[in-house]
Amino acid sequence: MGVRCQKGNGMRLSTDVGGTFTDLVMEEDGQLRMYKALTTPEDPVIGVLDVLNVAASDCSTSVEQLLGACEIFVHATTRATNAILTGDTARTAFLTTEGHPDILLLREGGRKEPFNYTVPYPNPYVPRSLTFEIPERIGSEGEIVKPLDETAVLAVIERLKKQEIQAIGVCLLWSIVNPVHERRLGELLDRELPGIPYTLSHKLNPSIREYRRASSTCIDASLKPLMGTYLGSLQSRLMQAGFRGRLLTVTSLGSVVDAAHLAEAPIHSVKSGPSMAPVAGRFYAVLDGNSDTAIVADTGGTSYDVSLVRRGSIPWTRETWLGEPFRGHMTGFPSVDVRSIGAGGGSIAWVDQGGMLHVGPRSAGSTPGPACYGRGGEYPTVTDAALVLGYIDPDYFLGGAIGLDVEAAIRAIEAHVGAPLGLDLHEAASAILSLSTESMIHAIEDVTINQGIDPSTAVLIGGGGAGGLNAVRIARRLGCPGVVIPAVGATLSAASALMSDLSTEYSATYFTTSADFEFDSVNSTLEELEGRCVAFINGPGTGTLEHSIEYFAEARYPHQIWEVEVPIGSSRFSSSEDVEHLVARLHAAHEELFAFSDPGSEIEIVTWRAKVTCRLPRASEIVLVSDRQVHAKARQRRAWFPDRGMVTAMVEILETMPVGHVVHGPCIVESSFTTVVVDPGASVERMASGSLWIRPSAPAGSRAGSKRSKADA
Repeated sequence: MGVRCQKGNGMRLSTDVGGTFTDLVMEEDGQLRMYKALTTPEDPVIGVLDVLNVAASDCSTSVEQLLGACEIFVHATTRATNAILTGDTARTAFLTTEGHPDILLLREGGRKEPFNYTVPYPNPYVPRSLTFEIPERIGSEGEIVKPLDETAVLAVIERLKKQEIQAIGVCLLWSIVNPVHERRLGELLDRELPGIPYTLSHKLNPSIREYRRASSTCIDASLKPLMGTYLGSLQSRLMQAGFRGRLLTVTSLGSVVDAAHLAEAPIHSVKSGPSMAPVAGRFYAVLDGNSDTAIVADTGGTSYDVSLVRRGSIPWTRETWLGEPFRGHMTGFPSVDVRSIGAGGGSIAWVDQGGMLHVGPRSAGSTPGPACYGRGGEYPTVTDAALVLGYIDPDYFLGGAIGLDVEAAIRAIEAHVGAPLGLDLHEAASAILSLSTESMIHAIEDVTINQGIDPSTAVLIGGGGAGGLNAVRIARRLGCPGVVIPAVGATLSAASALMSDLSTEYSATYFTTSADFEFDSVNSTLEELEGRCVAFINGPGTGTLEHSIEYFAEARYPHQIWEVEVPIGSSRFSSSEDVEHLVARLHAAHEELFAFSDPGSEIEIVTWRAKVTCRLPRASEIVLVSDRQVHAKARQRRAWFPDRGMVTAMVEILETMPVGHVVHGPCIVESSFTTVVVDPGASVERMASGSLWIRPSAPAGSRAGSKRSKADA
């Protein structure tokens, strides 16, 4: 689908490798186009090249010419996250201070279910058999309590050689105050184990919390061989295909960095794909929903990712876990707060021995895919259910690129759901979609109601190829005033990458208090952070439109365990008034987070942080309008709806719906990349941006489906 802007930029391409599809968004001369191809799990770069071939064919050109005209290529991948979850990371050793080998095992002491003793205690990220104690000790003031025993270090290195170690994480106590021993360890590793990647904790994550620093260090080290090879292969194969531009990759902070930069610290690619959707979700919530609060849902083939944009702010979390909280592993870095569940178009429906229906978390992925793909899949999925219910046109899936086998979907649903539960075909298919909807609603409640936020105050953004199948049902249950299906919703994460900035963060630990504030030392710390930001601006940020540096402090009340991040008004502290402003900001932030504050208390500052942002040209600055507004003759299709059964539904082609055109449900709006189900009682309108605005139900006393007004949002 093509979407035209009011002005153009040089060509930029963005790809997002998902569990089922690899998405591509192309922007050139003010025009956005979307493409999809099946992901190739055995070698994701093949899927990237496949979708480039699809785009080149559509543009009547070659891949070489397409890539040759590309200035910026942005790439998002779940490669790092999947490698950790499947245990496909490098064989990693952990080097830590003598007497402290259990940092990764003991963690921080939390438990998800403290009285459930049937769940085994989780294994450390690096096993004890690959944990090595280094004779040395730095004190909390930076003093050398015990010198580094280099003879012992060399003996450990010999053991590493025999163990065929592929990566090394180094985290010594108080290296954040005095890194002399970690630096020397790095020199010895370079000399004795050339070519073996390692990570030093004081460089990667100078955090005062030992477990988070050690965990991030080991995770990062374990990913270096894999991600270095993957990104290197992507770069070289793109260049072989004709690419001569700049390769950027997305990060878990919802920003982009150079691929080479990410290869040096691949932990920032963990959970990077889902972090992008809120960026575009925020933009379309304001543009089409007249709201600065939005529930952003991205429904892919494998997962359902949901986040909450509140008052225009992208949600952040410092508790970034891989796997379940307290049972998985903590990255030790902040990230965009996105909750993911195993509920997508490819999620498999199954009935357990007790006769209970489940949907997910297992997914058919792209290989073999849903039963209707005709690629060997035997089990029913959400996509199969939508096909049987009449929501998806078997001849128009991906614009007709993939023909769907309706009979295969019917056989799978009847055999694995209908027969075990005693349901007819449509009841079984509806049960699959309904259960998937319930799982998605619970995920949304987790980021709204469970945090004291009323979901009825938010617009629902339906992204992902399968996002439109049940968006109306979800919005109705939550009481949302409307649903926005963005023009680029089927490739929401890939489109978000074109709306993101070049950005990174730096931090340093220096403890001080408001009562005895150490101006010189704090300003020296901030000056160092500023220097690193300026180096980034003059390096990767060269040629960007503009740049900014923001400063933050992580502060707390005395005797508290956890800090709260608060912004600093300037890059230096020159007077007691500056300190008082920082104290006031902590009181305000504490009040908002925990509903109380202690205005009479002094505060402690533990960590200082600087975020540098370099703004790239992006399409989100421009209001998008459809480049095709010819209204095609409406079609009809038989489709099954709860409480209605099989009815005749209008079918609209998204690309040809005129702006302002309102259609009442039951209706199906389909495009080359997605299908939007408009249930009875709801209405859908094509917006000037090309997006769809859906009113789940008419307000009392008004005609169903009447045109949206500002008040409705």
